[in-house]
Amino acid sequence: MMKIKETVDYHLKATWHSLTKMYNQTAAKFDASQTIGYVLLNIDKEGTPATKIAPLLGMEPTSLSRLLKSIEDRGLIYKINDKIDKRVVRIYLTELGLEKRILAKETIIAFNEKVIKKVKQKDLETFYKVIKIINEIAMEDKPEND
Repeated sequence: MMKIKETVDYHLKATWHSLTKMYNQTAAKFDASQTIGYVLLNIDKEGTPATKIAPLLGMEPTSLSRLLKSIEDRGLIYKINDKIDKRVVRIYLTELGLEKRILAKETIIAFNEKVIKKVKQKDLETFYKVIKIINEIAMEDKPEND
C-alpha cells in the first residue's frame, strides 16, 4: 500500500509549501507577499483584464477581487475600464507596483539561478518533462465546467 509521503501529490505540495514560505519571508522584507508578487508579475504594461489574472493564480474571482482591492489600497495597482468594452476592467501597475514587480522578478531569477547551479541541465529537463505529464494528467481529470 502506498504511503501518503510516497505520493507525487505530497512531494508537489511540500515543495510548493517550501517555496511559498521562502518567497513570503523575502517578500515580507518589502511589505509584500508571494501572492502579491505573482499578481504584479502577471500585469502587462498595456494593462491586464482582471478576469485574466484569477486563472493564472488558480484563484476564484471573488478572492481575486479582495486581493486586488488590497493591492490597490497599498498603491501598487490602479484600475481603468477598457476603452472599447466598458465591462472589462484593466489592471495597471503604479510606479511603486513596478518597483515591487522588479523585486519579485529578481527574487525568482535568483532562486532559479541557485537551482541551476545545483541541478544538472539533463535533470532539469527531465523534471520539466515529468511536471508537464503530471499537469496533463491532472487536466484530464478536471471537470468539464471548470
